[in-house]
Amino acid sequence: MKIKWFGLILLVLMVGVFLGFGCAQQVVKTEAEKPKAPEVQVVVPKAEEPKKEEPPPPVVEKEVPKAAPVVKAPAELKDIFFDFDKYNIRPNDAEILKNNLDWFKENPGKKVRIEGHCDERGTVEYNLVLGQKRADSTKNYLINLGVDGKLLETVSYGKERPFDPGHNEEAWAKNRRAHFLQIK
Repeated sequence: MKIKWFGLILLVLMVGVFLGFGCAQQVVKTEAEKPKAPEVQVVVPKAEEPKKEEPPPPVVEKEVPKAAPVVKAPAELKDIFFDFDKYNIRPNDAEILKNNLDWFKENPGKKVRIEGHCDERGTVEYNLVLGQKRADSTKNYLINLGVDGKLLETVSYGKERPFDPGHNEEAWAKNRRAHFLQIK
């Protein structure tokens, strides 16, 4: 009987120990998890100071936007054309050269090649000479307008580089020209 009682006591002790540790841990946990009371800050209002009147901010005059200036389209070099078997500058083409002068003013120091062209009629040799005369007369006209001659070079292609490959007066009129090409 002693053994039965001893086993029973041992069993009760073990159950008590396990239950005791579990409760003790829970008590510890719950105490640690208790929320703290919020701290209260006491704010003491300051006595109001009399307000000082601030001077108004200085008046800043804004610039009234002016109308946008009229912007001209960038000038471009336009070809001029010649009569059959001629290299003199016609009055309408002189106006084109005067307008081309704007390009030279907007692009100081830029070099330009003036190419002389002819239509398909005539010999290769004759058209090379005529094309050179057309390029030279165009260059001289521009120099007389004030363009620096050092910025202009000329070349003749005669009838070798037609603008219009046709074989009629309309095509030939397009091919008798001085063409401008900016040199890089």
